[in-house]
Amino acid sequence: MTAILQDLIKPVSFAQAARDPQGFADALCGSFREYGFAVVSDHIIDEEVIDRAVAETKAFFALPDETKRQYHQPGGGGQRGYTPFGVEAAKGAASVDLKEFWHRGRDLPQGHRFSDVMPANVSVDAVPGFDEATRDLFDALDAMGRVLLKAIARHLELPENWFEARVAEGNSILRLLHYPPIQGEPDGVRAGAHEDINVITLLLGAEEAGLQVKTRSSEWLAINPPPGALVVNVGDMLQRLTNHVLPSTTHRVVNPSAERMAFSRYSTPYFLHFAPDVEIKTLPQCVSADNPDRYLQPITAHEYLMERLREIRLA
Repeated sequence: MTAILQDLIKPVSFAQAARDPQGFADALCGSFREYGFAVVSDHIIDEEVIDRAVAETKAFFALPDETKRQYHQPGGGGQRGYTPFGVEAAKGAASVDLKEFWHRGRDLPQGHRFSDVMPANVSVDAVPGFDEATRDLFDALDAMGRVLLKAIARHLELPENWFEARVAEGNSILRLLHYPPIQGEPDGVRAGAHEDINVITLLLGAEEAGLQVKTRSSEWLAINPPPGALVVNVGDMLQRLTNHVLPSTTHRVVNPSAERMAFSRYSTPYFLHFAPDVEIKTLPQCVSADNPDRYLQPITAHEYLMERLREIRLA
């Protein structure tokens, strides 16, 4: 039987960040240290921006399959545009995930130095408001994430703006997810057990339940943020940078109960990434006699990303 994660950890109010920056940083990262996840209440993202993006997302996924597939980018590793149902799989999983999704990334000027590894976004003419709505949500979540990184830097005893130059041109992604209704007994789940590869992930609440987090004792805890809250979790890049002081936690999206199988589930995670050329090298303050350096060989963010894309069958 799964417990409810919100019953075990206290949400951290974003309002605290202004009046008590150190207290907010330590509460946020204290939750990360224990669970790899935190719930941030009272976020400042405009609800109209969220609602408009969700509405446009639903409109896109309601399009005929042949229309959606026109926006698929073969050979692109799923980095931009549409990825059809049943393509992605969790690392090491035998079955594919029961989902389809859209990726929007950062808009770069023509000729930018990262243009060869950060593809241009795909425009959707079949849903007129889609491009603007998803861009606005990307920008809002990006701004929120960069504020949270200042708190993480403070907790790690780094300069407050330590992450800023490393993520300002980051290969971050807004993923618009659709888990269609389920019929019969499918071979697989909506999202198999996995960890995120990026720095941190920001997740707004979904209308349907299903997200579960694995604890250190291997118990699965259900989590769904209350209205006005974000779920934030540590990704593998931050775990590697901090030598597992801030752990990246396994999570999944399970199939619904029988009475909810006829309902779609929509979700909009924002994966905040480093810039492709950032070298991920263990922070010296995260190394000790009790916690020796696990990663003696640094790796760039782009090399790390491509390694994972191959593992999950997108590249």
